[in-house]
Amino acid sequence: MSLSYVLKEGVAGLGRARLAAFTSIFSLFVAVLLVGVLSRVGFNTYEVIQLIKQQVEVEVFLQNIDEQTTQEIRDRIASEEFVEELTYISRDSAAKIFQQDFGIGSDALADLQFLPASFKVTISDGVEIAQIDSLVQQVSTYRGVDDVRYNQALLQTLESRSETLFLIGGAIGLFILFVAIVLVFNTIRLTIYAKRDLIRAMKLVGATNSFIRRPFLVEGMFQGVIAGTLAAGLIIILFEWIVPNLVPQIGVLSWPFGRWYFLTGGVLLLAIILGWWGSRWAARKFIKETKVYTND
Repeated sequence: MSLSYVLKEGVAGLGRARLAAFTSIFSLFVAVLLVGVLSRVGFNTYEVIQLIKQQVEVEVFLQNIDEQTTQEIRDRIASEEFVEELTYISRDSAAKIFQQDFGIGSDALADLQFLPASFKVTISDGVEIAQIDSLVQQVSTYRGVDDVRYNQALLQTLESRSETLFLIGGAIGLFILFVAIVLVFNTIRLTIYAKRDLIRAMKLVGATNSFIRRPFLVEGMFQGVIAGTLAAGLIIILFEWIVPNLVPQIGVLSWPFGRWYFLTGGVLLLAIILGWWGSRWAARKFIKETKVYTND
């Protein structure tokens, strides 16, 4: 079979069931557009969550200990696996910070020197809450450590909510893709039905199912190309011009892998795959079921 015949028949198939083809292309367009938008939003949400996690600091409050013990604690904390940076805050420095934070009227309390010395521990990027908990429990056992604190509730809430958000987004995306495949399936089925007499004639002269199926696969892929191109173009317009003008803060958020063409290219490829998959599903099923009638 020549390539020109396959392409010609694939394009011609779009015109045989125009309404169904339009519905299929529009559904593919909406599906991959929503998946693209969900991917961009999900990626930026993940980046924001990681940024918040990077700003987590563990505070280690010390008892009234000598300099040698303080240095020992510093060395032990610094040697822990997930510690990125370690800052010592003396009692005098803690009093000054207290005065800066609480302003007028705090001098009398600050002079009481009731604030303990402490270490501020910056955690490495990508560390899970369970690992931070393990570090906190380990440090709290050191001799001379009075208390260890960090914003555990915020991190746990952030992690649980983000997992729920990603699960819901993934489920919605899969449902949308499934609906798009079904619509492509129905479009190709209508095209096959319109060509049923030709398919029977081709089978009578010895054409194989694979031979007959190829133009329908091309038709489905053409639908994907049209839908994916429209969706990719709209995503670029949406996130490069429309959204940044309406919400300037969104303009500073990055594209996945740092470039717009990774996401839009993925959207186009996804649309082509969906078109191919739906058409292959329909072609394999209905061409095989098309019966050949003879006079025997």
